[in-house]
Amino acid sequence: MHVDIVDLRQFYHSQLGRVAEQSISMALASLWARLPEERLVGLGYAIPYLDRFRADTERAFAFMPAGQGAVNWPPGELSATALVFDEELPLPDSSIDRVLMVHSLEFAENPRETLKEIWRVLAPGGRLVIVAPNRRGVWARMEHTPFGSGRPYSRRQLTALFRETNFTPGATAEALFFPPSQLKTILGLRSAFERLGRIFSPAFSGVIVVEAQKRLYQGLPVAVRASRRVFAPVLAPQGVPTTRDIVKHLSSHLPPSTK
Repeated sequence: MHVDIVDLRQFYHSQLGRVAEQSISMALASLWARLPEERLVGLGYAIPYLDRFRADTERAFAFMPAGQGAVNWPPGELSATALVFDEELPLPDSSIDRVLMVHSLEFAENPRETLKEIWRVLAPGGRLVIVAPNRRGVWARMEHTPFGSGRPYSRRQLTALFRETNFTPGATAEALFFPPSQLKTILGLRSAFERLGRIFSPAFSGVIVVEAQKRLYQGLPVAVRASRRVFAPVLAPQGVPTTRDIVKHLSSHLPPSTK
């Protein structure tokens, strides 16, 4: 089950959320220094990080899963947000240069299908970065932050998932080495925790940040599949006749001279 959009916004507006965002942004910057004139999509709840990277991009979109909900972004501008199903992205093939997944993979109903869909929309040589809760870290065990919900991953699991879905694993980084506490003392020592954690215990970070590149020299099996999403109109009660039924009924009651 996805974390609700209201809870995500509240977390990133809190002091703990702002500090967590800074830590993850530093890890992202070590992988993506700049995105010159590229098309970037954030999938999940990535807008705190899109704000930092979109200045260099050609355009940036925020795709938010239907189970999570969506908010308008960027504020005060034309909306670049879309409510989507992560296995059926409303994009043409090979149309995006980079995809950033935050608060996304751990909630995916079928992670392999989600990554295959991302492979489809990425351009040749396109890159994907996933920020996922570390199953060894403390953050994945504490439910008062969004990183404590969904399915956490290990680095080995992410690497295996990339290879199964035709991605080549690349650079990695870690973030959130400090405890997920609201105490000002702990938050004040955040920089020291981050420094020491990267040196002595990188395996126990709160999140894993992994980059992968779209692989082209091995084809994915082609399969035609019907959408599993069924949309039922809310305002059309069952048994309402169609326009064709009405015309047929009226025609049967018209006098022969008027038919």
